[in-house]
Amino acid sequence: MIIEKLLFHTFIILAPVLIQTSLLEHHKWSKSPIFTGVLNGFATFACLTFTYEFAGLYWDFRYVPLIIAMVYGGRKAGLIVLGFMLMGRTIMGGDILLHGLASALLASVVPYYFSKGFWKLSPVKRVLAAQLIGLWPIAVIFLMLFVFHLPSQFLSELHSITFILQFGFVQIIGIGIAARLNEWMVEKKVMREEIIKSEKLNTLGELAASIAHEVRNPLTVVKGFLQLMKRQSKGEEDEYLAIILSELGRAEEIINDYLNFAKPQFEKVEQVHIKEILSEVSILLNAYAVKENVFLESHLDDDGILLTDRNKMKQALINFVKNAIEATPPKGYVSIGLRVSDEHAVITVKDTGKGMSKEEIARIGTMFYTTKNQGTGLGTSVSLKIIETIGGHVSYSSEVKKGTTVEITLPLRNEKLKKEHVLSHHLDA
Repeated sequence: MIIEKLLFHTFIILAPVLIQTSLLEHHKWSKSPIFTGVLNGFATFACLTFTYEFAGLYWDFRYVPLIIAMVYGGRKAGLIVLGFMLMGRTIMGGDILLHGLASALLASVVPYYFSKGFWKLSPVKRVLAAQLIGLWPIAVIFLMLFVFHLPSQFLSELHSITFILQFGFVQIIGIGIAARLNEWMVEKKVMREEIIKSEKLNTLGELAASIAHEVRNPLTVVKGFLQLMKRQSKGEEDEYLAIILSELGRAEEIINDYLNFAKPQFEKVEQVHIKEILSEVSILLNAYAVKENVFLESHLDDDGILLTDRNKMKQALINFVKNAIEATPPKGYVSIGLRVSDEHAVITVKDTGKGMSKEEIARIGTMFYTTKNQGTGLGTSVSLKIIETIGGHVSYSSEVKKGTTVEITLPLRNEKLKKEHVLSHHLDA
């Protein structure tokens, strides 16, 4: 049976993923698109070597490593696999060599096109997308077969339809398994990075809290005596003392930020309307946006109720919007959006600023890291900690010189407030 003969090819196409996840998990090569391409290229070559000949045609899973490398390793990796495929098919030769080479080039078009937006999908959708892309090479094979009548012997076989279905079924299953293994590798990598990051932040947080607590006590005493001196001072001394007190106040705010980073203190937890908080944030920062010659707009059609500390939540949202304004050049735009479902509220802060690279995005939230010319990055770290404390999540997507989008997902404690309910409430009042 065709299934039994092609199961061996399934092990071949899974070999590159298993090698990367087990033998070379911690090696720098495992992240290289060139290495990914070469590894899958050898898998493609092996498929061609152990191909199954039926009715004058060669049947194998040569296109599976091409698809996996193209979508998970990137276009560079995919093109390397394509090179291996063309070389292997040329070595095999045969009467239909040109058709085989043409099929390989045509089959690579769809994976190449969809590889760019592949990582924007969720893990489950990525596996499904890889399987759907896998249908394209099958379609190409049979398009070439029926258009050029290659060969007529195959077309005359009564069980050819069953053969086609079996071949396509096993290939799609193989792609699904390979894609799922890749997702497992990605998930494992992300989890490991999150654990390392969490351990570092916890250590820094405890250290920061300890130092901040010890420094704040003498600072409070000094500030108290300076306030007493200010009441009795006259002339130039009064001006100097005002500057000193102002700087001490700023130092006190920084220390409080360190304490909040270590463990945000929610003084008053209550039910708050997300739309109301975002409206206040928009009003507060509109003057700042005008000063920076940036257009600030908000689209707040939905509303939902969140259980949190109102002031802490406002502090976090102000920081995200303020960062967007500061990253945007004059005459640029910053927009605030809100989407609400039954369980979550998703706040988006989008700007048309300078954008960030993948490396910069990966370092967001790390203490003392900032993309600004001045600053400590502590404000963003505190804001992320506040969102995480209430069970929320923050994700960044950005393109250099095009802008950044911050997506803040918050868990709702109450069901979504639909607009018609709000309107009816006002009419009844």
